[in-house]
Amino acid sequence: MLKILIADDHAIVRKGLKQVILEEYPSAVIGEAADAEALLSQVIENEWNIVICDMNMPGRSGLDALNQIKHAAPNLPVLIMSMYPEDQYALRVLKAGASGYLGKDHVHDDIIKAIQTLQLGKKFITPSIAEKLASTLGQDTSVQSHETLSDREFDVFKLLASGKSVSEIAAQLSLSATTVSTYRSRIMEKMGIQSNAGLTRYALEKKLI
Repeated sequence: MLKILIADDHAIVRKGLKQVILEEYPSAVIGEAADAEALLSQVIENEWNIVICDMNMPGRSGLDALNQIKHAAPNLPVLIMSMYPEDQYALRVLKAGASGYLGKDHVHDDIIKAIQTLQLGKKFITPSIAEKLASTLGQDTSVQSHETLSDREFDVFKLLASGKSVSEIAAQLSLSATTVSTYRSRIMEKMGIQSNAGLTRYALEKKLI
């Protein structure tokens, strides 16, 4: 029996995906989680064939949740979905251990194909992601500033660029304010940016927020 866990903080998104999946797999068991903590609890307490996880959820980011999932269940396929452009996020989540990446604007069209691919033990990669992967092979491609950040630094960068304060980020990511400030300093040093406003401008230019 196919068991799929859907994690998204919007009930309407979970409901829509559930309907699409059940049309193709009427006997599937579909679990739901509205935040990262519920997602991780479900992964630890139950056995799933596939997890479908939103990139941005309350509590912690999809990248952080992905890291925790891979630690708790290394062989569990995780499909990350997001509203952000796949050319900016897909390679990062794949490198972090995800089995696929879906843009939310195409998720209802591609979700069944993605599930079928993951069931075969393969990664789900769209043609555009495959093209980007191919373009990085054998070429001295220039690395963009945000691509030098670790996954945790990238999470903090996005929150800073979105206008969150150090204390707000600390609360959201369950970190101390001192730790977040340290990440902020590293981010600015790596990216050569001197202010939060500069981070925001960069993120908007690259369509990262």
